Amino acid sequence: MQTKIEKISPLSALAIKNIDEVSQNGTDFLSFREKLSFANISHPEKKMEWKGARIAIKDALDCILLPYPGFYKDENGKSHPMDGYGHVSMTHTKGLAAAIFHKEMPVGIDLDYVREKVVRLGPKFLDQHEIDFLGNDPLINTIAWSAKESIFKCQGRRGVSLKNNIRLNPFTLEDKVISGRVENTEFSDHHYKVKIEWQNDIVLTYTVW
Repeated sequence: MQTKIEKISPLSALAIKNIDEVSQNGTDFLSFREKLSFANISHPEKKMEWKGARIAIKDALDCILLPYPGFYKDENGKSHPMDGYGHVSMTHTKGLAAAIFHKEMPVGIDLDYVREKVVRLGPKFLDQHEIDFLGNDPLINTIAWSAKESIFKCQGRRGVSLKNNIRLNPFTLEDKVISGRVENTEFSDHHYKVKIEWQNDIVLTYTVW
């Protein structure tokens, strides 16, 4: 998937970065707390993924003319701006990192490679109705997985099951935005819209409003 910086609206932007290409970029923009976290990551690959995601969110913020405030994770693992202003989600997969920011609304973003095994793993994250309409195509099943991950990241709380609590409405590969909801939790019937894009063997999904 091509790297890009995209202004979604005056309130929101996303960026996708090639991790190898940004590996030599400086880290002066990081907050002091983030610099400590970065220094404590011992695994080289994880270190570059972490850095790539921060560079992506900085580029997204630059796109809508906002300063980089630094980010921290809460007890549920969801990232938040240190200045308490706006909403962020970050993701990475082999070789790529992506991030999305919105000034007012919670967000979720996910990147995944299309793999044959996702069909076999379907019963672990899909209910029977979803399995029936998705069929056996790896691409559309990867989109379903990624869309549920984006919704999970957007709602931001642990204990929500992709299979049991996040439901997708039927969709096809012709659809650019799909609908889903969180049910059977204290956030029951919270509805989401998820934008879907794919290029070659990479799927990108993110919540929209």
